[in-house]
Amino acid sequence: MEPWVVATSLIFAYLIFTLILGLIANRKLAIDMEDFLLYGRQAGFVVLYLTLVSTYFSAFAFLGSSGFFYTHGVGFWAAGTWTAMTGVTTYTLGSRIWALGKRFGYITPADMLADFYESEIVRVVVALVSVLFTILYIQVQVLGLGYILSIASGGHIPFQLGTAILLAVAVLYLIIGGLRAVYWTDVLQGVWMYLAIWVGALLLTYKLFGGPLQLWRQVAAERPDLLTLPGPQGFFTPGMWFSMGVVLTFGVVIQPQMMIRYYTAASARTIKWLGATIPIYSITLYIPAALIGLGGALTIPEMETPDRIFPVLLFQYTPPWFTGIVLAGAVSAAMSTLDSILHANMTVLTRDIYQRYIRPQASQAHYVWVGRTIALGLVVVAYLLSIYTFDFLVLLVALSGAGALQLMPAVCGVCFPTRFILTKTGVLSGVGVGLLVLYLTAIEGSNPYFDPHPLTLHGGIWALGANLIVTLIVSKFSRPPHPETIERIHGTLEEFVYGQGEKALN
Repeated sequence: MEPWVVATSLIFAYLIFTLILGLIANRKLAIDMEDFLLYGRQAGFVVLYLTLVSTYFSAFAFLGSSGFFYTHGVGFWAAGTWTAMTGVTTYTLGSRIWALGKRFGYITPADMLADFYESEIVRVVVALVSVLFTILYIQVQVLGLGYILSIASGGHIPFQLGTAILLAVAVLYLIIGGLRAVYWTDVLQGVWMYLAIWVGALLLTYKLFGGPLQLWRQVAAERPDLLTLPGPQGFFTPGMWFSMGVVLTFGVVIQPQMMIRYYTAASARTIKWLGATIPIYSITLYIPAALIGLGGALTIPEMETPDRIFPVLLFQYTPPWFTGIVLAGAVSAAMSTLDSILHANMTVLTRDIYQRYIRPQASQAHYVWVGRTIALGLVVVAYLLSIYTFDFLVLLVALSGAGALQLMPAVCGVCFPTRFILTKTGVLSGVGVGLLVLYLTAIEGSNPYFDPHPLTLHGGIWALGANLIVTLIVSKFSRPPHPETIERIHGTLEEFVYGQGEKALN
């Protein structure tokens, strides 16, 4: 049997197993929006931990991070900074979002923001910004899936066909089992992804170089530029380190697929344990990525698309059965995030647009059916995105995070009570200015991320700064939410954080 047949067959076996999990999840599914969209708010620590890390670490972690080490060297270990910060953010912000969701029945981020700022315009803007910038994140997963299957099959399965197959599997178990199916498959995918990248990296390192220490010595001798800062292409300046830390921590955490996860937790204790332990998974995942990227730079120095270095090395230097198992882990990395984004966008569009403005009085079963239809439509969009390419998945993630980051002032205005109250006019003005600055600094231009930004800061940082300034100034001179609303929401948070904890929510 040809090697590509073995590798591809193992990947398809994995895909079939995920569909089986979706069918099992469907048997436990209630025809209820909270069950279909939020797992019934019953997710325990193990399930929520694995779905959070598998959602956060996607194709960019499995493929893109290796490609970044390959191109820019050890400067990418700044990733350890921002991934550790996700734990702090989850512990503080995540627990407060959970508390408000528990107390007031929020399902989407827009539910919370629209309630506090007393504005349906805020709801629509938040929903649209959330969907728009997570579509970029979808593209990351689409590209990753296409890379994996086309390389694993030795080109026998074209990029577009491979993408279509994997997208079909993801949407099938999503529409069959809802968030329950997503969580169950994410548990499998979170474990598989972590083990696959570690085992694959170590096998390649020992096979090609005799071990990590020998690899490091050889890199120092042959490619010392990969061990320098700001790196071979001057990318990792202090400003860019800071920028990517902010964008890839707060920008990704504030995306709807992450925020919705906070609503699903069974308790605040679960959220806090997540915050304390997520950095362990996060930081250690980039060690094998560095081994792959640095080793690939020595082994195949002229890769046209660096993001493909891991599957290419596997296919050339490991047995077909091993390649298939590891690349199934790569598939799981992309699909675990893809299904979460599809679910989040399905939830936002169903709850914040359809239910609110089109059919506000329909049955729960009807909304579940609409959610499934929207998920199918999103997959079509994802497939159309696959016709475009982007050389660096990490940068696409950064752009997605930079867009979502513009919602950060509004979220903090709800979740961190102060005497200075943000207003709907301030928030809307800030988001508008932030998106404009983001377009001018990070989106406009043919290859903007490699053009020097002012003070070497990523465009998302400039956008956030402009957003915050405008938000604060306009809020100073515009009408705040009613005192009753402020007391209801901020009072709940103060009791939760400083008083009775979870008892305050009953």
